[in-house]
Amino acid sequence: MAATSTFDLTGKIALVTGASSGIGRRFAITLAGAGAAVAACARRTDKLAATVAEIEAAGGRAIGVAMDVTDAGSVARAFDAVGSELGPVTVLVNNAGVSGRFPALEMTEADWDRVIDANLKGAWTVAQAAARRMAAAKTGGVIVNTASILGLRVSKGVLPYAVSKAGVVQMTKALALELAKHNIRVNALAPGYFETDLNREFLKSDAAQAMIKNVPMRRVGDHDELTGPLLLLASDASSYITGVVLAVDGGHLVSSL
Repeated sequence: MAATSTFDLTGKIALVTGASSGIGRRFAITLAGAGAAVAACARRTDKLAATVAEIEAAGGRAIGVAMDVTDAGSVARAFDAVGSELGPVTVLVNNAGVSGRFPALEMTEADWDRVIDANLKGAWTVAQAAARRMAAAKTGGVIVNTASILGLRVSKGVLPYAVSKAGVVQMTKALALELAKHNIRVNALAPGYFETDLNREFLKSDAAQAMIKNVPMRRVGDHDELTGPLLLLASDASSYITGVVLAVDGGHLVSSL
């Protein structure tokens, strides 16, 4: 088999959460480019139209679907809509999330709940919905969760975000263990710093610039540098890989920070 064919997603139905902007949008476009029919999901359905249009302009197939990952009913309705229009989901990229910088002593309960509900409970709700359908249909499938290097190390001012992503790391491993018997593989990407709507202002700060200087590769990542890792985990190229958390961080985790 040719090396490139192992990354081919032709015939796969992929659902991407948080696909209205940033990394999620790039993930949706990447999967469509590899041949998958893509359901781009987000709360902001107006912005999904641009993602869908770009995929279709390149000859791919995509639909935009409203989904609030913090609402189990919304998640179920989205999966049902995708199933009716495209077919059963066989690849889930569980990417939706929020951020925020909150000093631990100033953070409110609402701050905590907002981040944990979206990043951890939401990721679990979507993963369970996908896995239940994959198991019932006996199709097998792939779940790729978006974690973060902050789930593997900590930084100041991001307590709920770091906790939520650490939860995603452990959820990935626990689901991989339980779902392997259903031929469902579960892995996670742990990006380092990539510019997105969530962190654009922070990356302009002196603190961020000082941090970047201590990253071994001395820069933030380019979104294109997530393409290969995503296709690896989403495709048959990783057919014997499950329970793995793949850091894409320019060496940040091995730095002294």
